[in-house]
Amino acid sequence: MILVNTDYISGKELEMLGLVKGSTIQSKNVGSDITQSLKTLVGGELNSYNEMMNNARALATKRMVNEAELLNADAIVNIRYSSSAIMAGAAEVIAYGTAVKFKN
Repeated sequence: MILVNTDYISGKELEMLGLVKGSTIQSKNVGSDITQSLKTLVGGELNSYNEMMNNARALATKRMVNEAELLNADAIVNIRYSSSAIMAGAAEVIAYGTAVKFKN
């Protein structure tokens, strides 16, 4: 499966199959949430939340790819990611794009 954030793939003629998406809502445990809150007092990268968001993006991408595979897609073009806070310490990540099949 080819994944790109452009609306084309060089040398390929594409047949659009439709929108595919994947999402997840992730949160950290209370202990981690407290330690990360204390870190905001001194500044720096919030490694625990960074890891959480990386895992969330990977899971959302996997779910999007699974949806494209159900359509027998060869690739997903124009991939985008969006995230939003659901509540303190929890975030939703959505991956979406257009599933395509190669014509040639």
